[in-house]
Amino acid sequence: MDKEILKEPGYVEELLKIIRSDLSKDELLDRLDDYHDNDIAGALEQLSREERQKLYPILGMSRVAEIFVFIEDPEVYLQDFSLEDQARLISDMDSDDAVDILEEMDDSTQEKLVKMLDAEAGRDIKLILSYDEEEIGSVMTTNYIVIHRYLTVRQAMHELIKQAGDNDNISTIYVLDGKDCFYGAIDLKDLIIARERDNLEDIISTSYPYVYDHELISNCIERIKDYEEDSIPVLSEEGQIVGIVTAQDIIEVVDDEMGDDYAKLAGLTAEEDLKETTVESMKKRLPWLVILLFLGMAVSSVVGVFEAVVAVLPIVICFQSLILDMAGNVGTQSLAVTIRVLMDENLTGRQKVGLVFKEMRVGLSNGLFLGFLAFFFIGLYIYFFKNNTLLHAFMISGCVGFSLMVAMVISSVVGTLIPMFFHQIKVDPAVASGPLITTVNDLVAVVTYYGLAWILLINVMKIV
Repeated sequence: MDKEILKEPGYVEELLKIIRSDLSKDELLDRLDDYHDNDIAGALEQLSREERQKLYPILGMSRVAEIFVFIEDPEVYLQDFSLEDQARLISDMDSDDAVDILEEMDDSTQEKLVKMLDAEAGRDIKLILSYDEEEIGSVMTTNYIVIHRYLTVRQAMHELIKQAGDNDNISTIYVLDGKDCFYGAIDLKDLIIARERDNLEDIISTSYPYVYDHELISNCIERIKDYEEDSIPVLSEEGQIVGIVTAQDIIEVVDDEMGDDYAKLAGLTAEEDLKETTVESMKKRLPWLVILLFLGMAVSSVVGVFEAVVAVLPIVICFQSLILDMAGNVGTQSLAVTIRVLMDENLTGRQKVGLVFKEMRVGLSNGLFLGFLAFFFIGLYIYFFKNNTLLHAFMISGCVGFSLMVAMVISSVVGTLIPMFFHQIKVDPAVASGPLITTVNDLVAVVTYYGLAWILLINVMKIV
């Protein structure tokens, strides 16, 4: 009997049938409680506005707030509510989720809503909004459990239960000292299995990792990832806890960082999305394209300098794109490796020099292999299809293969040194984008190829 293949669960379709059924409010709510908020959010996005407005009162504002966290564009569906209800909804969200939604709104609406939030939510949201978007404090949440170090195990457990009603990030409990400064952390499991007579101090990890609220995300994200904790406290300069960064926050930050890096590697100033206008997308792309235009003109001018080589040996122009493409590919590979390595802030000067020589060795090894292949196959191509003598064909292919090897070595070095230079002058090395490296390497490859063709083929071997 064939084994049944598991199919992806169609929970959204099930929910749509349930919501559109004739169930009573209590029965409908009972059925919806069996599903995850993410699936309910997916169903909500497929309902008409009238259907959604019938569903909201049944779910209640607190549950709707939890569901809106999973909606792709929550600010769109907030329009289903009055401004007062929007403020209530945002007040019921975790502070970091509320900030994410508010940041998508225009300044006027955002200002009105912040003033209408309840006191506690308003205070937390204003705190997070006060940080620059590049600082780790801008992605933290104020949803966490905190106790003092002088409590007994019994008192600590009582305090956990008391605070858990308002804060659901309970896997790690943070501990303060007598001055309300961060002292350490307790794993929930350790607190649960601790005996009433045990000393609370014995289960506190006083060397628990932390970050400061004004630290740049790019500077501390690797450190946060290395610890692999569910959450890490964010401290003020005075050592007091102002929030925590959760594993989910870290995933979102890493995703955003990767998106920005991909954008920069593509020669964009920022990541684009489908909602942007043509003008906004042009503003992001045009600056780099203007720079690359002038660099391209420089490459074309250099080709013009070697016009005499092309006039004497027109066949060499056939293999120009091969040299340029391979040089660009090698340079982009070295760029990607170098940017990844430079994320380690503890990298020494010796290690950087070692990276340059390693990339040079890789470029040389790959260049020798590919250069030999080019020498052999291009020689055969010229001999059989261009009606040249065997010696003449392999002299030309030998120049192409040697040029390819030299261009790949130089491109490896260029692809490593340019991001290092940007990093040294405190500019994001990802700015040394793929298009820039490719264009610079085009210039290098053209000079290498035609220069060697002029020296080796025309002056040394006297091919005319």
